[in-house]
Parts: sequence; structure tokens; C-alpha cells
Amino acid sequence: MTAPAETTPASGARAPRQAPTDLTLSFADEAAVRRASEACAEPGWLQADRLAALARFAELPIETNQLYTTYVDLRSARLGDVQPHEAPQWDASADATDPARIPDGASGLVEIREDAVPILALAPELVHAGVVFDTLGGVLRRNPELVRSILEGGVTLPDSDKLAQLTRAFWSQGVVLHVPDGVRVERPIVVRWALGAPNRALISRTIVSLGEDSGATIVEEQVASKPAIAGAGQSLFAGTTEVLLGRGSNLAMASLQDFGRGQVSFQHRQAAVGEGASLHWALAQLGSRLVRSRVDNRLVGDHSSVEQVEIVFGSDDQLFDLTSYTRHVGRDTTGNLLSKGALLDAARSYMKGLITIEKSAVGTDSFLGEFGMNLSKQARAVAIPSLEIDQPDCRRAAHSSSVGPIDETQLFYLETRGIPPDEARKFIVLGFLEPVVARVPLASAQDRLRELLEQKWAAGRRPAVA
Repeated sequence: MTAPAETTPASGARAPRQAPTDLTLSFADEAAVRRASEACAEPGWLQADRLAALARFAELPIETNQLYTTYVDLRSARLGDVQPHEAPQWDASADATDPARIPDGASGLVEIREDAVPILALAPELVHAGVVFDTLGGVLRRNPELVRSILEGGVTLPDSDKLAQLTRAFWSQGVVLHVPDGVRVERPIVVRWALGAPNRALISRTIVSLGEDSGATIVEEQVASKPAIAGAGQSLFAGTTEVLLGRGSNLAMASLQDFGRGQVSFQHRQAAVGEGASLHWALAQLGSRLVRSRVDNRLVGDHSSVEQVEIVFGSDDQLFDLTSYTRHVGRDTTGNLLSKGALLDAARSYMKGLITIEKSAVGTDSFLGEFGMNLSKQARAVAIPSLEIDQPDCRRAAHSSSVGPIDETQLFYLETRGIPPDEARKFIVLGFLEPVVARVPLASAQDRLRELLEQKWAAGRRPAVA
């Protein structure tokens, strides 16, 4: 099922090296599934759903797409001693639900810190409008049929992804946002994850369900719960975001990942976009030792659309493994997907994307761009955009990619205007990453992201500029 954790044999012989595709999880067995289910006092259908996911997890390789199998490297993930939070807190205390604790400019806030919920608040007018904003365990207890209608059978996650099935089998925490038909949430809702306890794993699901002609904006913040300790064990965050958009609805979601360097992060986002609905992703990956992220967009309704922008800013020896799948099913659907990575030191990024246009997807307009900027000789960026077209009647089906250093003509132009070389390089790099920053819908979060990018630039090791 999983590769064993590295141990030193009693004979003194060297332990076998971890292969690039090995996933050393000691807890991933049926007993752990049953413990998690019993701790949550779950109904039988949910335990059966977990066990079905465990069976898929055991069967699947870490990568099923042969085009991408060369670009898998989990060797820096040392998770053999990691154990999950099995029975985390689901409810916040009474004072933690006070709407006065919601940040300025937002309409709701949930913070999950390790296995506790210190804040969970929603604006009263949204409560009165029927908006559900709660932990997954809280909704399971108070409205089990809503959870069952969304999750049973694993339809909100692909059954071909090993790490998505890991989360489906072992989740113990989560967030649910359900917006009824016709309700528009005008101000952003903030979802904050604060993690980093050594040798602990938080496995979570975020469920976003929007009814017909409804709308919402979400700002997700992923931050370290405590400073990193040299020599401490790694921690794991395995999380999914599962989005269901009804006819005519629209969702904008910005995610800022700045976990500590002892963190391994497995992320999966999947969306089913209904007729005339629109989805906007703005994803920033800055932290963690290792990130493996996948986004699946399914444009199932006619005239549906998705816009996705993802940036990476890596330093030291961080590794970012990003995959994006967009499937056009309905007629006259639109997809615009852009990935950008800037890499300092010996950081690496793999940007892989596939657009699939099915026979039913007449009139598709789809573009995929992947661009890497290597800021040192040791950095490495890989871009692999792909198209699979079964319907020739398209408005557009295109991809583009490039990987290279800073454009010397841009650098020369800025220097001729009196800007010092290192400042000029900073302006070019931060401007290269600006597409995500500009799409963050909460002013305070936007300012925070710009501050983090500046700090990362200042801390990175770069060769002196002549």
C-alpha cells in the first residue's frame, strides 16, 4: 500500500533509499480509517465511502499520466513518523463565534489551528439568508443529509488521483460553505489554516456548494502555526477543495500558501461548473518543503467558464509539483489558465497542464500558458502544456510555454532609467508574479502577499549582478 519508512537494519546495513515515487505513510491502513470514522461517530454510508477510497488509494500509483511520470520526486517528504489528528475539535467556543472577530472587509472567518477551531464566525445577515458556513464535522452532525448529498460516492474527487483518495479516506477536519439559490455573498469569506506541529498530519476537505444564481468570494490563508525547529520531524497537510457551482453562479477563490519549511503539502482542487457559471482561481505557492498540487476543472454546463492563475516563488531547495486539468464538456465554454514560477537558489518547479475538449464541447475557447523564470544557475523549472482535442469546431485551443532567466533587455531598460541592477531585477520578478496578487479580493490579504514576496526576494541567495 505504502512504502515503509526508512529504518536502519539491526545488522548495520544501509537502509534502502527512498525512490522518487515512494510515499512513506505508516498510518494509511484500514484500522486508521475505522478509528477516524468511529471518533467522528459517522453514519454507515460515510464509513463505507472512506473504505472505498482506501481501496482506490492502495491500487493507484502516485502518477497515472505517463506524460508526467518522469516529473515526480517525493524524496524530500519524510513522513514515516507522521500521525494524523483523528478526533479534532469541530465547534468553536461561544466567544469565538462573535461576528466582531471577522476581519475588516470580510463577511466570515474560520481559523483551524492544528486540531482546534479558535474562530468560526459569519455575518448575521448571511445566517438569516440561509448560508451554511461551518466545519465539516459540525454540518455532518447538524445537517447530515446535506453532507450526504454532496459527498456520497466520491463524485466530487477524481478516482484516478492517489492523494485525493488519501484525503477522502482519512479526513478528520474540514470546512463547508453552502450558499442557497439567489444569495450573493458580497464580501469575502476567510478560511485560515495554521499548521506545523512536527510529526502531525491534518487531513481535511473544504466543500463549496453554490446554488443557482448565487455568488461568493473566498480567501484561503495557509500559514505556519509556530516557528520551524531545526531537526524536528516534518508535518503533513493533505487537503482538498471540492467546488460545485449551480447554473448562473460565480465563485472567486484566492489561496495564499505560506506554510513553514518543515511542511509537506498535498493539495487537490476540483470544480464542476454548471451552465453559465464562472469560476476564478488565484493561487500563490510560497512556503512548504514540498508541494504537490492538482487542480481539476470540469466545465460541464453550456457557456460556463474558468479563469485560473497560479504563481510559485521558490527558494533554497523547495520543490513545487503543480498539475492542472481542464475538461470542456458543455458548448461555448471558456478557459484561461496561466501558471508562472520564479525560482531562486536550488528551487525546482514542475508545471504540467492538460486541456481536454470533448466531442460535445462545440465552440470552446481555451488557452493554457506556463512560464518559468530561473533566477540562479541551480534553479530548474519545467513546463509541459498539452492539448487533447476531440471537437474541431473551436473558437480557440492554444497553449504556450517558456523557461529562462530574466530578460536582459528589460533589465537594461530599467538600468538606463537609473534603477540599480538588483532593484531592477526585483521589479521584473515581482511584476512577473503580479497577476495573482492583483486578483486577491481582500485588501489586507493582498498587502500581505506583496509583503511575503518582498521578504522572499530579500532572503534569497542570488549571484551578484555586474
